[in-house]
Amino acid sequence: MRVVHVPLGERSYSIWIGPGLLPQLGARCAALGLGRRCAVITDRRVLPLHARNALHSLQQSGFEPALITMPAGEPAKCLPTVQACCNRLAQHRLERQSFIVALGGGVVGDLAGFVAATYLRGVPFVQVPTTLLAQVDSSVGGKVGVNLGAAKNLVGAFHQPRLVLCDLDTLRTLPPREFRAGLAEVIKYGIIADARLFRRLERDLPRLLALQPATLAAVVARCCEIKAGVVARDETETGLRAILNFGHTIGHALEATAGYGAYLHGEAIAIGQVAAAWLSAWTLDFSVADVRRITALFERAGLPTGVRLKPTQQQQLLAAMRLDKKVSGGTARFVLARQLGAAARDQRVPDHLVLKALLTQPPTPH
Repeated sequence: MRVVHVPLGERSYSIWIGPGLLPQLGARCAALGLGRRCAVITDRRVLPLHARNALHSLQQSGFEPALITMPAGEPAKCLPTVQACCNRLAQHRLERQSFIVALGGGVVGDLAGFVAATYLRGVPFVQVPTTLLAQVDSSVGGKVGVNLGAAKNLVGAFHQPRLVLCDLDTLRTLPPREFRAGLAEVIKYGIIADARLFRRLERDLPRLLALQPATLAAVVARCCEIKAGVVARDETETGLRAILNFGHTIGHALEATAGYGAYLHGEAIAIGQVAAAWLSAWTLDFSVADVRRITALFERAGLPTGVRLKPTQQQQLLAAMRLDKKVSGGTARFVLARQLGAAARDQRVPDHLVLKALLTQPPTPH
């Protein structure tokens, strides 16, 4: 088992990474002194896989958990689902000392975290991510929120979890497409912060795809270490933390314009990262050879690297980008790469280059 610490003063917490950790959920929550009454928020896909184990562990440690089930998929990450969850929390009489467990992937974690941030003006919550993408990225750092029809994550908050429990055994229940989508966030960390990690991914990708335990644990832990270091220096995304959005400005816009659910989040940001790599080459002299290495790694991971857009879709995508949270003065700001392992934030890029970057790579079936 590996442990990564997120140092945020009184809001500090630990990320536990390893196989067989879900049965320890109750004991670890008890060690935090959390209130006896709690709620487990999960979705219909995760419910039959892991909810029984989570509830049993909590009950064995003396907690009184209520189970709240939401629809699976990105369309459910919306305000009506938040309202439904809050009504269930009120029925279960959760108090300020009570807590919420987010059991599932990034959609569940984002929504349950937002519910925790807003119910009774904030109650504690625990992240139990069951997808690779959630384990290495969305469960860590306290960014929670929901989508509006216009764009992703326009309604949200910063609300740090009390604990993150990454049971690597849950990854074995993922469909292959979901696991591969999670690799997009893993590859991102190599591009923006750790060239050595990128080289390891080039070398060890077959072991990751085979869920080889030692390789998987080491890579998940390294991604969490990188994100924990960034969050510790910039918790509320006023500067450095923006580098974690490499590929996301385009990726989020693609998700919104294609319709939530057409692309998995990791698939959309894979396309966004390849486009961002080309933009880096054209504007920051990033190595074209490294652009091709990035593209090749995404392709080997089974992820899309390009998209075919009609002229009307191109304009819709540009309009969606202008609704991104990183827009300033009506202009989207991009995170680009200076070299493998080093990112540059707040980069202005003209629209015609964005479209050129998207269309440089042939569209990949998904």
